[in-house]
Amino acid sequence: MFKVGLTGGIGCGKSTVAKLFAQHAVAIIDADEIAHALVRPKSPALTQIASTFGADCLLANGNLDRAKLRELIFNNAQKKCQLEHIMHPLIYAEIERQVQTLSGLYCIIAIPLLLETHKQASVDHILVVDCPETEQIKRVQLRDGLSTDQIKAIIQSQASRKQRLAEADSIIYNTQDNNQLTHDINNLHQQFIKEAV
Repeated sequence: MFKVGLTGGIGCGKSTVAKLFAQHAVAIIDADEIAHALVRPKSPALTQIASTFGADCLLANGNLDRAKLRELIFNNAQKKCQLEHIMHPLIYAEIERQVQTLSGLYCIIAIPLLLETHKQASVDHILVVDCPETEQIKRVQLRDGLSTDQIKAIIQSQASRKQRLAEADSIIYNTQDNNQLTHDINNLHQQFIKEAV
């Protein structure tokens, strides 16, 4: 199975790109979805998070208080590191498990923090979705309602645009209209089939 690692900064359009690949009946594995599933109530990961960061990072219904946890780790490198040590091995183990169940020539693995976790070697091809920072800020404000400062802090905490582009095997510049995006993905789909055979 040829593994394409799909990555890019917040608000660059990774989900849009993944959906367009899915229209070609390509399997999509999403690291964010896996992370959400891993912290369901009473899960080992959530139990570990609660014992590491305190029970106040849980909501009354037993779910993870994501806003509280984000606040806890965002300005604290040590706590961020602790959370990563809990979550990243579990996420990558689940990605690997899902890959083993797939058939088909290639799959897309959407991993926002592919570079930050130094897992470039876990995929065969790195596909970066890119757009200007001004566009990222605009999209995330529309989607999540965060302030410009909050979004800029998230962008700062991620790999830089320059780092991502330097690591990319292919780049999608997600600044044009959807027709161009669809055209680019159709071409990449054909390319990945050839590379996978």
